[in-house]
Amino acid sequence: MQCCSVAEEERRARANDREYNEKFQYASNCIKTSKYNILTFLPVNLFEQFQEVANTYFLFLLILQLIPQISSLSWFTTIVPLVLVLTITAVKDATDDYFRHKSDNQVNNRQSQVLINGILQQEQWMNVCVGDIIKLENNQFVAADLLLLSSSEPHGLCYIETAELDGETNMKVRQAIPVTWELGDISKLAKFDGEVICEPPNNKLDKFSGTLYWKESKFPLSNQNMLLRGCVLRNTEWCFGLVIFAGPDTKLMQNSGRTKFKRTSIDRLMNTLVLWIFGFLVCMGVILAIGNAIWEHEVGMRFQVYLPWDEAVDSAFFSGFLSFWSYIIILNTVVPISLYVSVEVIRLGHSYFINWDKKMFCTRKRTPAEARTTTLSEELGQVEYIFSDKTGTLTQNIMVFSKCSVNGRSYGCAGDGFDVLGPKTEGGERPEPVDFSFNPLADQKFLFWDPTLLEAVKMGDPHVHEFFRLLSLCHTVMSEEKNEGELYYKAQSPDEGALVTAARNFGFVFRSRTPKTITVQELGTAVTYQLLAILDFNNIRKRMSVIVRNPEGQIRLYCKGADTILLDRLHPSTQELLNSTTDHLNEYAGEGLRTLVLAYKDLDEEHYEEWADRRLQASLAQDSREDRLASVYEEIESDMMLLGATAIEDKLQQGVPETIALLTLANIKIWVLTGDKQETAVNIGYSCKMLTDDMSEVFVVTGHTVLEVREELRKAREKMVDPSRTVGNGFTYHGNPSSPKLTSVLEAVAGEYALVINGHSLGHALEADMEGVLETACACKAVICCRVTPLQKAQVVELVKKYKKAVTLAIGDGANDVSMIKTAHIGVGISGQEGIQAVLASDYAFSQFKFLQRLLLVHGRWSYLRMCKFLCYFFYKNFAFTMVHFWFGFFCGFSAQTVYDQYFITLYNIVYTSLPVLAMGVFDQDVPEQRSMEYPKLYEPGQLNLLFNKREFFICIAQGIYTSVLMFFVPYGVFAEATRDDGTQLADYQSFAVTVATSLVIVVSVQIGLDTGYWTAINHFFIWGSVAVYFAILFAMHSNGLFDMFPNQFRFVGNAQNTLAQPTVWLTIALTTVVCILPVVAFRFLKLNLKPDLSDTVRYTQLVRKKQKAQHRCMRRVGRTGSRRSGYAFSHQEGFGELIMSGKNMRLSSLALSSFTTRSSSSWIESLRRKKSDSASSPSGGADKPLKG
Repeated sequence: MQCCSVAEEERRARANDREYNEKFQYASNCIKTSKYNILTFLPVNLFEQFQEVANTYFLFLLILQLIPQISSLSWFTTIVPLVLVLTITAVKDATDDYFRHKSDNQVNNRQSQVLINGILQQEQWMNVCVGDIIKLENNQFVAADLLLLSSSEPHGLCYIETAELDGETNMKVRQAIPVTWELGDISKLAKFDGEVICEPPNNKLDKFSGTLYWKESKFPLSNQNMLLRGCVLRNTEWCFGLVIFAGPDTKLMQNSGRTKFKRTSIDRLMNTLVLWIFGFLVCMGVILAIGNAIWEHEVGMRFQVYLPWDEAVDSAFFSGFLSFWSYIIILNTVVPISLYVSVEVIRLGHSYFINWDKKMFCTRKRTPAEARTTTLSEELGQVEYIFSDKTGTLTQNIMVFSKCSVNGRSYGCAGDGFDVLGPKTEGGERPEPVDFSFNPLADQKFLFWDPTLLEAVKMGDPHVHEFFRLLSLCHTVMSEEKNEGELYYKAQSPDEGALVTAARNFGFVFRSRTPKTITVQELGTAVTYQLLAILDFNNIRKRMSVIVRNPEGQIRLYCKGADTILLDRLHPSTQELLNSTTDHLNEYAGEGLRTLVLAYKDLDEEHYEEWADRRLQASLAQDSREDRLASVYEEIESDMMLLGATAIEDKLQQGVPETIALLTLANIKIWVLTGDKQETAVNIGYSCKMLTDDMSEVFVVTGHTVLEVREELRKAREKMVDPSRTVGNGFTYHGNPSSPKLTSVLEAVAGEYALVINGHSLGHALEADMEGVLETACACKAVICCRVTPLQKAQVVELVKKYKKAVTLAIGDGANDVSMIKTAHIGVGISGQEGIQAVLASDYAFSQFKFLQRLLLVHGRWSYLRMCKFLCYFFYKNFAFTMVHFWFGFFCGFSAQTVYDQYFITLYNIVYTSLPVLAMGVFDQDVPEQRSMEYPKLYEPGQLNLLFNKREFFICIAQGIYTSVLMFFVPYGVFAEATRDDGTQLADYQSFAVTVATSLVIVVSVQIGLDTGYWTAINHFFIWGSVAVYFAILFAMHSNGLFDMFPNQFRFVGNAQNTLAQPTVWLTIALTTVVCILPVVAFRFLKLNLKPDLSDTVRYTQLVRKKQKAQHRCMRRVGRTGSRRSGYAFSHQEGFGELIMSGKNMRLSSLALSSFTTRSSSSWIESLRRKKSDSASSPSGGADKPLKG
């Protein structure tokens, strides 16, 4: 595949001239997403795998083992586990790449009709070139980015579906420029030699700027003239297009860049610990090497006659040097090669549990939860901040036309007695919905509850007629009429669909459109308007307009848009109407409704022609075309006349308030980042219980300048931390509320606060007072940012992520949430009404916000718990296994002799102890899922990283070293004096090795039995099966059969049988097991009684409940008195019914268990949280401190 050697500044493509286009060496249309082929797979994959430090380290060890002077172990002790790890990873990579090859081949070999030498020929996609003319037929995929030349539809129209680009399944319309409409004939197309000069390849899906030069004229090109690769042609018999961008240059491929690889905090900690362990390994090697040099100098020199040094060894110092490398080989198992593979297997298991969870399956949409990554599962148990979109995430994004204001009068039912069946009157009666039977084209699903609006339409109110006329004309909806009178609307947003449907039901039916006309059936009469211009919506303009000419020849501009934008562009004469409409807008927003303002403007012919010329010049500009067009649009969208406003209801999703209440009790802070207006966002905040009347205060920041925003934030901090008020434990805070030490004080404030901040205020804060907004926001229980752009959403997430050093989760459903989802540690996509772009960019996906509580409080918490227990045990068992060699070194002249035989060393990590720890890492749980949801405080240890940190790591290491000491010295002491049954000496090297190895396997198996909190048949099978496999392999290796086949490898025939036949050996194994395990059991018993954590208390509560239920059943069997009191007494003894039903009481879930503990179970968590917040520096630490959280 060829590409330009330098970056393109512009793209030139001439139709039907391959020779000319080949000069530019543009990329071919062949795409390649695979990484390997048959020849490169092995070298490239191995090179990638050896980028991992651990793999390189073990390769280095293997090389050392091949040097006979320093190796006391056979090479296979390292190569077997190394090859196993490399093979598993290679198979996984090869499988992934096979499917990528399969997908590439399927796409590249699709057939396309290409015009070559005046004849349409079938060509594979990979052979299509820039400048080729392609014919597409209905339901075909677009092969490359094409300039639409002509189509089977009138006026060069064609319809496309862009689901593969943006996830939206509604149809969109594209149109050829008028000069090429007639190029539908092959002979005309063959003679077409136009040249396109346009922007270079980029990833902007919604923008294109170019010019067509043909017949000594130039014609502007925009995105409306382009068919992008990945689209599908719909409802269009055929069309022709000119290839502008091919293969990797297409906008689809430009957008398929690799997502940033996310690593968990445990990953980062694990890498640090492995380096520490390696340093510890080097220290042990140095100690033993020094010991070897001293021993050889003091003792070894005297035995040279019958125990001579190797030929290469000429001094005690050199002997110590070789001994160092020998011990590095022997002790290398403290850095376990199987650790990384085991972690990936566990994470894979956790991701499957999420995929298989039936309680996260949406039956209405038939959509399961999906873990789109396997690398972040345990971080789901450590989330501190959730950033959520509002529309489609907290709400359903199913829009219902609810109310409207026309000429100062509000229509729509008032009051809050509204449910799915409609509003209730004051008397509690339910009114009938408006009868639209007069309109045969009405949508039967549309419901409206105020008949006065329909009466106004029927009475001929001109303002109401103009109101609905605007709604039927000012939009980009596509209409499809499959049968007579059966209209189907394809809208780009649910809002537009709801507005056009409302106009349809009230008698202004949008029937059809062409590039130059719109046909509306107004109260039964078909009226065709000439469409002169569409001034399209974008996130900056926040409005759209159409300019139409009615049958009488009058030109009128219709505009709809956000109130913040449109109210500033009204004619001064509308001030009185503006006041009443503003009151209605505030009322609607207070009810959580989404509002739009409608306005119009009459234009005279001369004014419009002048403006149209300026618009044409702006559209032809090669540079800054978008800005020039926006400026021209501004000119005409001024001094408009106000018509009214619409209010659309976006209902809350089921279970949102309960989910937010539960997550808040788990000490997770929820920030809502939305593009809606402030009043709407605040009302939704109250609806979903983010904001409550019990809060001390809700701060609203709406400053228009940096100074205003800074002052409002300062006042908020002053109210939160009154200088004269005592802040916790008698500490009185005196100082400046903006001082560097404020953050930790703010986080300890009494009372609950919330912050609401506007997009423009947030913009000022992010630029000039980043520390102030972060301090204030993080001290609040809830934060709502409204009128924010997609970029601001990502900036807010990055701010918290960077300075608070907290795990963040972003959740959204639309394309405007993608940047936020990619920025956060964990991205969650809601598969809703706005396509699947958010899902494609996410790490986890499901269909309803309420599933988030289960993802975090159940799957996330369990994943964190399992991973932490797995790592603690893994490091423990490896240190217990390896350190025995270290102690043995002091008794073998530091000769690098191993305690165990080499087969045991090879199989210990990959056979004897691998499956039990994997079973614990995949299946373990401390409390059942119901209790995890019932007691959200159980989530806090993950946020504070309590279960696996440097302290816990050193405790595991200390336990492993303690076990290794007893593992070596107890058998050593016994064997020094013990005899066999026949009176002969028991002590020999092989018997000692078998005894220590057997003790080790039994001790670590008992230990994992103690660590397992949830027993399954798999756990039992793996743990006791591993012990059985150990004995089976042990006896097999010391059998006559293996000796006969491999006499040089298995020389110690019958040793295991003879050793384990001695009662002394079994007593030694039992004694070793008891002294290793007893302190662990004693410590856990004391901790459970003296300082239980919340999970211990919850488990104890379960046991009490079971016991009470059993007693109650016995009492019922003995005799039923018929008393109702016994049932009530039983439920009263449980005492948790009210706790579960009441969100507020669940905040004190740990205190509800105080009857079982001597102190509040969460107090130690709270004190640790205070320590953590005290140690975290404020980002406003001044110029003399680096910014950190």
